[in-house]
Amino acid sequence: MVENKKGLDSHVDEKALAVRAVDSGSTTAEAQLAEKKLMWKIDCLILPILFIFYFLAYLDRINIGNARIEGMNEELHLDVDNRYNVALFLFYVLYIPLEIPSNVWLKHARPSLYLPGLMFCWGVITMCTGFVHTYQAFYGLRVLLGLFEAGLVPGVIYVSSMYYRRFEYQKRLSVMFVATSMGGAIGGLLAYGIANLSGDYGFLGWRWIFIIEGAITAFIATLAPFIMVDWPEQCRFFNAAERDLIRARLVDDGGECRMDTLNRDSLRRILLDGNIYLGSLTYMGLTTSGLAMSFFLPTVLKEYGWTSTEAQVHTIPIYAFTLGLTLVMSWASDWLQHRYGFLMLCSLMATVGYGMLLNVQSLGRGARYAACFLIAGGGICSGPLAIGFLSNNLAGHWKRAVGSALQVSAAGFAGIIGSVMFLEDEAPIYHTGFSTGMGMVWVSGVAATLMAINVWRENRIRDRGGRDSRLSLPEEVLNNLGDDHPHFRFTL
Repeated sequence: MVENKKGLDSHVDEKALAVRAVDSGSTTAEAQLAEKKLMWKIDCLILPILFIFYFLAYLDRINIGNARIEGMNEELHLDVDNRYNVALFLFYVLYIPLEIPSNVWLKHARPSLYLPGLMFCWGVITMCTGFVHTYQAFYGLRVLLGLFEAGLVPGVIYVSSMYYRRFEYQKRLSVMFVATSMGGAIGGLLAYGIANLSGDYGFLGWRWIFIIEGAITAFIATLAPFIMVDWPEQCRFFNAAERDLIRARLVDDGGECRMDTLNRDSLRRILLDGNIYLGSLTYMGLTTSGLAMSFFLPTVLKEYGWTSTEAQVHTIPIYAFTLGLTLVMSWASDWLQHRYGFLMLCSLMATVGYGMLLNVQSLGRGARYAACFLIAGGGICSGPLAIGFLSNNLAGHWKRAVGSALQVSAAGFAGIIGSVMFLEDEAPIYHTGFSTGMGMVWVSGVAATLMAINVWRENRIRDRGGRDSRLSLPEEVLNNLGDDHPHFRFTL
């Protein structure tokens, strides 16, 4: 949690607080009702606004795919020398290196001001994209868009995780991540409607896509600070008793496994944690498919014989399918308190889809379209599962802040791969794109399997007392171990 002048410096016996607020609550109907009301209040305050943030970020990132088939490529000469792929790539030049610093800055800021500020800036940049006349100017705006979107996803994950226990979080995270699917579906629907404005005030349809969607983002950003939560100790929407209960529930979930101080020892523990890198590879591998389909799906569908308008419309059922599947998988994952098996199911779906499209010449249009459902489903549905798998196995605020940012940074590399894997001169077969996508899916599956083996093995060692020697460490070290604390148990 962020350091707060009023709260975090006080010497509160947090474990005793947890026992009073949580354990006693389980034996009295009044306390159970109070906790239930608190969870409902948290959900209403956090999920809608963060869903909107993530939806708009995704919409403003992928609308380039919709604009491409509405005349943008021809007017800006992006159909020469794979310039469209370069434009996709440039988004990640600043996006990747700034995700971790952004979460570090966020820890010392008010989320209700910091995240809407980023959102307003990228909304204005999206609007400006509708007025460019050269591909060089377009390139520059793509770099700036990545600069301001860099802090959004890790920030959303970090802020929201400070309010929920581990096995309450997955289904909430899925509600935010279905914004990906809804962004794709509504993006296609908006593009279909906005394209009809082509010619108004001398602007082609692709320009209106950027102008209108950017204006919506900037407008909502100006309203967001009035309704968005801050860190639990700062949030004006909760009274003192509610803030104590939020804090106690998290302490009860993680016990002594804290990491509130970032020093040389804690930084070493973060950077040498193999689970962070395996979790990042898991996220990166499958996210490559989700991002690539977002960038190129309208183009791929147009290659299957549909017109530009028909291709925009045919993206909608694919994203509607991924939306429903994401919610079902995430709720089932929380109910079973298991992540790994669902990640492997996503890998299997995407593998089958890519396998079909690698034999695209022998398939009819209906089968090709069905394969797109499988690839998008596997790639997009895996996002909240992969993040939940790693987040559940990180304890301590600094560990979670840096670890989640490192994992989301891996999605930046996925975006780079996804932006260059579909080459224009390979249309409509796209052998490089489909084979690369399948390879990245397998990377994800192998990494998830290695992480599952690692956490299973570590739990067995701790159950035998193999890490109990750490209990003799000085108190200030013991209380800053995070998930290296012997009492922490990992989850599959």
